[in-house]
Amino acid sequence: MQLVRISSRLVALAVVVLVGAGACAFDPQSGGGGGGGAAPAGAAEQASGASATSGPGQRDQPTPAAATPTPKATRPPVPKPSRSATPKPTTSPAARTVAGCPQGQHQREVETYLSRLGGFGAVTVDGRQSAADCAAIKRFQQRYGIRPVEGRAGPTTYDVAQRLATTDPARCRAGTGTTFCVDLTRQTVWAVRGGKVIMPPTVTRTGMAGYRTPAGTFTVNFRNPKEWSDPYEVWLPYWQHFTQGMGFHETTTYLHDKSIGSHGCVNLLHADAVRMWELGKVGTRVVLIGRRPGT
Repeated sequence: MQLVRISSRLVALAVVVLVGAGACAFDPQSGGGGGGGAAPAGAAEQASGASATSGPGQRDQPTPAAATPTPKATRPPVPKPSRSATPKPTTSPAARTVAGCPQGQHQREVETYLSRLGGFGAVTVDGRQSAADCAAIKRFQQRYGIRPVEGRAGPTTYDVAQRLATTDPARCRAGTGTTFCVDLTRQTVWAVRGGKVIMPPTVTRTGMAGYRTPAGTFTVNFRNPKEWSDPYEVWLPYWQHFTQGMGFHETTTYLHDKSIGSHGCVNLLHADAVRMWELGKVGTRVVLIGRRPGT
């Protein structure tokens, strides 16, 4: 009988152990079968203390107080406009405009040179743009191919006006007939006949570095209304040759771009090339003085 009781207790203990092991291996909320070894949902949060459930050793700690509701945001008061007067913006002389005509940084200098040159209208030498100044500067820019034609006394307008106003036609040793004179230093050209200037100084552009146009006295020995340049494959309108493949002709690029130059020729604006073609002929004297800066 005693042996039977001991056997019965052993069987009962084995049943309890088996039922407990099966419950740990199966999570009815996971939707899966038993024996997977997966941790129940929320297990990681509990291990880190993120769960609200009290674990061992936490039963005596007070329950956290309920979160204080966030107060509603209130709109900040709208500032009232100040009654003080708004300061007027200051205008620098360079930003001054007259009837849509801007003032450039060389206003006074250009006024001075245009007044000396004459022929472009009345200008007041005071360094302040006016309607009359603007009109005169525009006529000057249009005559010498300066872009844009806006009446602004900018660097190019200043440079051209200075070169023309400081050119001295008397420096050219002209002959008794027609002479084409070139000031290589100032990059200007004019024509003289019988001691009189028959074409006033105008702008030109001669040979760039490596292709310097030489100073000296030469003669026009060949002319062609439209010459073809073999090495550079470009037409040269109103061509008048005077030495070593160099001659006068209408420019094929923007004349006032100083970053480039000719290959020794004397580049001219269209109107000036036409005028020199009308004045010149084979045998016309050519005098070049000075030297282009940078060559």
